[in-house]
Amino acid sequence: MQRTSFKNMECPAARALECVGEWWSMLILRDAFQGLTRFDEFQASLGIAPNILTRRLKHLTMNGLLERRMYNPRPPRYEYLLTAKGRDFFPVLAAMLAWGNKHLTPEGISVQLADRRSGERVEPVLVDGHTLAPITPENVMLQPGPAASPQVRLRARLSRARSANTAPPDQNTEKPA
Repeated sequence: MQRTSFKNMECPAARALECVGEWWSMLILRDAFQGLTRFDEFQASLGIAPNILTRRLKHLTMNGLLERRMYNPRPPRYEYLLTAKGRDFFPVLAAMLAWGNKHLTPEGISVQLADRRSGERVEPVLVDGHTLAPITPENVMLQPGPAASPQVRLRARLSRARSANTAPPDQNTEKPA
């Protein structure tokens, strides 16, 4: 079955899924953030088949999240290092870990984020870079950006109209008579 490609979609979330949306890719990046760089390290950590790991590493390298660098000429051996683009994925992974710990660990937390100096548990929060206010569905919305197509702008208008018509009474701006 042919997989749908998201690389030409306007939505940046869809394009991000094209780069890292396959589960092995995210787990490889998780391990890279932990300092793993070599094929055999990723394979031992993940228990992944070599052919799948080869494809995933190639995909992450082609998409600029990892850099392939030779560390031994004879026989040729390569390591995979995070690029700046790859390091910028860390907040996404941190958010996924926090969400998973909150909703998917009835047996208790097995992996958590911790401060490197103190070892204290860290709870990530997504905040606006200008106001430092937390970003939540209640205080932000998706809206078309400067490069949005007419189709994206229409979809946004329809969504806003639908939201205005279905908002609970206490969220309407009109005052009762």
